[in-house]
Amino acid sequence: MDLMQNIKENAKKRIKRIVLPEGTSERTVKAADIILKEKIADLILLGNIEEIAALEKQFGLDLSKAEIIDPKTSPKRELYIEKLMELRKSKGLTKVEAGKLLDQEIYWGPMMIFMGDADGEVSGAEHTTADTVRPALQIVKTTPGISVVSGAMVMVSKKKELGQDGVFIFADVAITPNPTAEQLAEIAICSAETAKMVAGIEMPRVALLSFSTKGSAEHELADKVIKATALAKERRPDLHFDGELQADAALIEKVGQKKAPGSPVAGLANVLVFPDLQAGNIGYKLVERLGDAEAVGPVLQGLGAPINDLSRGCSVSDIVNLVAITSSQVK
Repeated sequence: MDLMQNIKENAKKRIKRIVLPEGTSERTVKAADIILKEKIADLILLGNIEEIAALEKQFGLDLSKAEIIDPKTSPKRELYIEKLMELRKSKGLTKVEAGKLLDQEIYWGPMMIFMGDADGEVSGAEHTTADTVRPALQIVKTTPGISVVSGAMVMVSKKKELGQDGVFIFADVAITPNPTAEQLAEIAICSAETAKMVAGIEMPRVALLSFSTKGSAEHELADKVIKATALAKERRPDLHFDGELQADAALIEKVGQKKAPGSPVAGLANVLVFPDLQAGNIGYKLVERLGDAEAVGPVLQGLGAPINDLSRGCSVSDIVNLVAITSSQVK
């Protein structure tokens, strides 16, 4: 069984309530039909009820088992408005302003999660990453102890001798352009958790990457990675972190033993944390295209609830997959 199929099977064993704010999108309703038929998750579709019904009829779908909510007519509207005003009182949010925000499905979804009416959200087929992340940060905020949101990619390589049977987590590939040492440590910690919850990696071995290995080069960029590694180890002594490591020292056991003898990570890494977004985004795309690896995600990390972002060029199957992944993140 491949990784994505395994994630789907696990989702079926612990059905979660996932909200899809883009309920009037053709791709969303087609994905919803598949998710419901395969019993991957319980779904909540947001949008105009008549429009969703028209799409269901047009494409011959069965959305009868989905909960369909129009934020503009929901009986919970006043309750949600009051709660949003309370959450944003430091910003002076008025009732009228709160109502306008909650007219937008992209705000209603995170509010459902905050109120305990949903477990997770998948958005982005019709919205930008910023449109998805902004309401999430305003409503569900970040995980306690975490200040930064990041994006992890699950990479599946044909080189089964590397990582965990060819499976890796790469981060950050999507969100934070130039993290500080403190933020990089948080990304490393979150990536280890993603490795366990999403990719089924029981023992994450997290390599914080650099152009230097254990002082082979002296530069402030390497110093940032060294500091981040120390902070991650201090905060989570139960996990395996090491850095700064060059990519070959992280991946190849013979090289790792030579460059970083005694390291629990060098040569055995299954989680790769890149020093900045440029490196992470370039790195995963090179591995995907030149290395013929499968890239699944990105999975958002650091938010107070599982809220994930699709590419606006996503396929129906991408939505199905990300709903299964989101379900696996629910604690």
